Amino acid sequence: MIRDFATTNSPALRATALAWLSGEHDEPVPVRPAATVMIVRDARGGDGAVAGGGDGAEAGGAGDGDGASPVEVFLLRRVASMAFAPSTMVFPGGGVDSRDRAQLPWAGPGVIEWSARLGADEDATRMLVVAAVREVFEECGVLFASVGEAGPLVDVSTPEWDAVRAGLVARELSLNDVLRTHGLCLRTDLLRAHAHWVTPVFEPRRFDTRFFVALMPEGRAIDGLTSEADHSGWFDPAAVLADYAAGQAIVLPPTLVCLEDLARAQSAAEFFAQEPVIRRIMPELVVDDAGEAVMRVDFAGTRAPRE
Repeated sequence: MIRDFATTNSPALRATALAWLSGEHDEPVPVRPAATVMIVRDARGGDGAVAGGGDGAEAGGAGDGDGASPVEVFLLRRVASMAFAPSTMVFPGGGVDSRDRAQLPWAGPGVIEWSARLGADEDATRMLVVAAVREVFEECGVLFASVGEAGPLVDVSTPEWDAVRAGLVARELSLNDVLRTHGLCLRTDLLRAHAHWVTPVFEPRRFDTRFFVALMPEGRAIDGLTSEADHSGWFDPAAVLADYAAGQAIVLPPTLVCLEDLARAQSAAEFFAQEPVIRRIMPELVVDDAGEAVMRVDFAGTRAPRE
């Protein structure tokens, strides 16, 4: 199935696309490996307001409590000053870095099993899984780690853990440092692979991103206290899709398709248990019959997104 995604939803994206089509560009920049996580829960009817961006302001998710979808997802809106995807609704996540290379304490499916699922070599796989867990802790204050291989997740809602989180954000610590210091295991059994998207060639910053799914842990708190976001919360995926269609929210194609997948789910557990076909997808910038710059994707071989 061929599908076109508009660039008009984001002024920054449209300007970049038009510049590329006019020939105002160099060679495509290399891609950087990245990981992002859809943290999901069953809808709770209105208790979704959480702390917002770096200023700690209260921010409720669009559609909180309207009950339109059985499942909610935690989203961040990137600050307008970000070089990549400004003012865009995103899942928690970010780029892989050298800190993610260490062989840290690991519980759940092993690297070989994850490697087969992600279609990456073992070193790249380890870094992607570690980056996913690290980024969620840095941006949302949830750490998928426990003392034992199947015990409750560590409670990180203390001043001591606030300092640890700040050290990770400042790149003074690695996740390996954190887990070994506190006697913890990385809980890879709490993640599932969902999708694989690559930023189109016309973007000045490009990522080769693996999308994961995780259930929101019971009894743990989540926030959006990151300087990279000015708004965060639990969102009804159907409401976000409606806002996007109305031109009231900026959502890039990978997030859009994942939200469409999520809007079809009957429960968070059902969505987590899915094993969709995962294929590397990179939109192609083309001009459609109406003369508009669009990002075109051929979804052949994948589970077709909702029309």
